[in-house]
Amino acid sequence: MEEIEELIYKYALQNAVKHDGKANVNAVVSKIFSERPDLRSKAKEIVDLTKKVVEKVNSMTVEDQMKELKDKYPDMLEEKKKEEGKKTLPAIPVKGILITRFAPNPDGPLHLGNARAAIISYEYASMYKGKFILRFDDTDPKVKKPIKEAYDWIREDLKWLGIKWDLEVRASARLCLYYKYAKALIEKGYAYVDTCSEEEFKEKRDKGIPCPNRNKEPSFNLDLFEKMLNGEFKEGEAVLRLKTDLNLPDPSQRDWVLLRIIDVKANPHPLEGDKYWIWPTYNFASAIDDHDLAVTHIFRGKEHAVNAEKQKWIYNYMGWSYPEVHEFGRLKLEGFMMSKSKIRTALDRGAGIDDPRLPTLAGLRRRGILPDTIREIIITVGLKVSDATISFDNIASLNRKKLDQTAKRLMFVPKPREYVIDIPEEITARIPYHPSNPSNYREIIVKPGSSIFIDENDAKEKVLRLMELCNVMIEGGKLVYHSKGVEEARKISAKIVQWVKKDEAVPVIVYIADPNAGVSEIHGVGEKEIGNLEEGDIVQFVRFGFVRIDKKEVKNNNVVVHAIFSHE
Repeated sequence: MEEIEELIYKYALQNAVKHDGKANVNAVVSKIFSERPDLRSKAKEIVDLTKKVVEKVNSMTVEDQMKELKDKYPDMLEEKKKEEGKKTLPAIPVKGILITRFAPNPDGPLHLGNARAAIISYEYASMYKGKFILRFDDTDPKVKKPIKEAYDWIREDLKWLGIKWDLEVRASARLCLYYKYAKALIEKGYAYVDTCSEEEFKEKRDKGIPCPNRNKEPSFNLDLFEKMLNGEFKEGEAVLRLKTDLNLPDPSQRDWVLLRIIDVKANPHPLEGDKYWIWPTYNFASAIDDHDLAVTHIFRGKEHAVNAEKQKWIYNYMGWSYPEVHEFGRLKLEGFMMSKSKIRTALDRGAGIDDPRLPTLAGLRRRGILPDTIREIIITVGLKVSDATISFDNIASLNRKKLDQTAKRLMFVPKPREYVIDIPEEITARIPYHPSNPSNYREIIVKPGSSIFIDENDAKEKVLRLMELCNVMIEGGKLVYHSKGVEEARKISAKIVQWVKKDEAVPVIVYIADPNAGVSEIHGVGEKEIGNLEEGDIVQFVRFGFVRIDKKEVKNNNVVVHAIFSHE
C-alpha cells in the first residue's frame, strides 16, 4: 500500500501543478488505473486513498507542490512540459487582423490529410482573434467535378472538429467577379485570348515562341473574350492566358490559363448546371478570391508552392500584396489510402464516406475517434515542412487516453459458452460504470441455477473470478461457487473475467475494420446495459476494447446491437 500511496502522491502533485494547486480526484484515479490496471479490482479502496492524498496535496502551497514535484519526480514535470508543448502551434508574425481560409474542392469527403489545412487555419485565426473563411473551390465541372452532397459532408466534418467559420463563399457563385478581373488584365495588356490548339501552344511554348494573339492589342483580345462569353467558341477552341515569361525554366509557368471553355451540356456543374460555360482555373479563382476576401495568411501543403508562383504574377500585375504563406508537408495515415482519387474510386464502388476502413473524417468518426484526438494530432505535427506519417496506433493511444477518463466499462462476451452457476444463495453484483466513480454502478442479481455466459477461451481455466460477483471453479457444465472476495481469488490465482446473465443477454455484433483485409464480424452477447446505449455512444467492452455503437435493430423481438471496434 505504501507503493500505491506514493504512486497516487506523484500523480496528485502533477495534477495539482497543472491546475493552479488543486488536484482532481477523478483525474488522479484515472492516471492510476491507466498505469496499474491490476488495481481496478480495488477501485473503492483506491478512490478512498486517493481522496486522502489529494486532500493532503491540495493543502500545500503551489510553490511547495512545484518544489516537491521537481525534487522527487522531475520526470513528471518534464511530461507536463511536453504535453503542453504538443498542444500549441508556433507563433507567427501578424499585423492587423489575421484572416485565414480553408478552400476544399467538394469532390469528395475530407480525410486526415486535407483536414490539416482546415485545423491549422482555424487554430491560427482563433489564436490571434482573427477571421476564418470557408471557401468552396468548385470551378472544375469536368475533371475534378464537385459532388453535390460533398458540400454538406465538408460542413458536417468541420462542425464535428469544432471549427466555426465567419464567412462561407462558393467560387462557382462568383463567376462574374472572375470575368471582371479577367477583363481588367486584358485591358492592361497582361492577358490574351489564345486560339491556338493545345498541341500548337505546347510546341511554341517549349520553344519560347508566342502564339499570334499574345502580341495583339488589348482591344482585339477584349473582343475575342466577349465572343468567348457569348458562346461563339466551343470547348478547346479558345482559352484566356496570362502573360508571364516565355523563357521561364518551368514550362507550366509560361502563359498559364486563367479561363477556359467547358462543355457544360456534357458536364453540368452540380449547383450551377449549364448556366456558365467559361470557368476559371484553380490558380486564377484562388488568387482573385484571396485578394477579394482580404486573406492575410495561407496555410497549405508544400505541393502548392508552384501555384503560389503562378498567382504572384496576378498580384504583381494588379499591384496587390500577396498573403503570407506557410507550407507544410504531406500527412499520411499508415496503412490507409490517402489519395482522394482512390477514396473516390472506393465511393464509386459502393463504399460510404463513413466506411471505417477509410481515412475520411467520417470514417474515423464512425469508428470512435474523437475530434479532440484529430485536432491534437494535427497540432502536434504542426507546420513541419517534411512529410509526416502517423500510425493508427498513435491515434489509438491518444484516443484511448481521452476515452479512458469517461467511457463506461460494460461486459461483452465475444465467444459465449453457457454454464449454470451453482452458488449457495442469491448474489447481487454491484459493478461501477467507471472505476473512478464507484458510487455510480448498476446491479446484476444472480440466483442459484442462473445461466451465465463466459468466453470460451476463459472456459479453459480451472478457476475464475466473475467480475464483481464471486470466485468459481469450472466443473463440467457448471460454475461452482468457491468464495466471494478478491483476496480469495488471488490466493487461488483466479483470472478475473467478464460475464453475462443469459436471461438479460443482448445479442451484439462487433465489426472490425481493416483497411487492407476488409471487415470481419465477432458475434457475442452483452449485458443488459448495452441494449440501453444510443447510436454514437463510445464505451469500453471489458477486456475487449473500445467500441462505438453503430446502430440497434429489432430481430425476433430482440434488440441486436451493432458496434464498430475502435481500438484496444
